[in-house]
Amino acid sequence: MIRKCEVADSPAIQKINQIELGYDYPVEKTAANIKRLLNDPAHHYLWVFEDDNTKKVEGYLHAEVFEETYFDPMFNVLALAVDSSVQKKGIGSQLMHILEKQAKNLGMKEIRLNSGESRLGAHKFYEKLGYTSNKMQKRFGKKLD
Repeated sequence: MIRKCEVADSPAIQKINQIELGYDYPVEKTAANIKRLLNDPAHHYLWVFEDDNTKKVEGYLHAEVFEETYFDPMFNVLALAVDSSVQKKGIGSQLMHILEKQAKNLGMKEIRLNSGESRLGAHKFYEKLGYTSNKMQKRFGKKLD
């Protein structure tokens, strides 16, 4: 079942982030971030997929409203991750379809996302859902003291 994310989902999301995405981030900070994001429901959208029988969170999606001076508003997918033990069962597709439905309800015409260069399985997944790669780019960052 897909439902809106709750702060209580933080341990499961932290584990998925760590195992499936390689982000080793403390559960306390994950919980604080989720709490903050949930307090901004007009900008951040978070859903989880919870197994109906076990009540275990097996995947989640986080998208933000992406607004620029040169585009109409759209969703930007910040995270889509599913526990590898239940991948290829339609969980990711269901989460993306919920996002697409929400985008249409808000009058959005597009959803964008970035997927790491090495995540070839994810690329095939998005292409199967009708997403196309429209540019290659490098990501730059700078650590601030």
